[in-house]
Amino acid sequence: MGTHVVLVHPEIHWNTGNAGRTCLATGSTLHLIEPLGFSLDEREVKRAGLDYWEHVDLHVWDRWDAFERELPALGEPYFFSTKAERLYWDAPLGAAQSVVLVFGRETGGLPAEFHERYCDRFVRMPIASPLVRSLNLSTSVALALYEVLRQRQYTA
Repeated sequence: MGTHVVLVHPEIHWNTGNAGRTCLATGSTLHLIEPLGFSLDEREVKRAGLDYWEHVDLHVWDRWDAFERELPALGEPYFFSTKAERLYWDAPLGAAQSVVLVFGRETGGLPAEFHERYCDRFVRMPIASPLVRSLNLSTSVALALYEVLRQRQYTA
């Protein structure tokens, strides 16, 4: 069973680092879609305190369409957005052999064309307070990954 996390144009290296740590902890693969809002060179990674980064199963893609061609082979995709109707725990994230969890950039989420093309694959995390616009990217990645694990454990 493969689990993939995709960050489309991430902007903050600490969030990406935390997502990478969670991927490593859960045995998941991290995919980054360029452009990135930071550098992945060794000095930048060390400065962010990502001493485990070399162990992350990491794939960097130069653009979305290159990744999208491989998407069907990777698994069932789910796109996370505050604008989605369906809650993420109501989606069968753990049912497929492989799942691909797609997240947008911190300041703007996923592009509008994703919402149009994959409208039936969008899920959201509930937010009770109208004062909270969204959850932190790395927090969302962690919640989604552990929901996949929970669902897989429940169905096993």
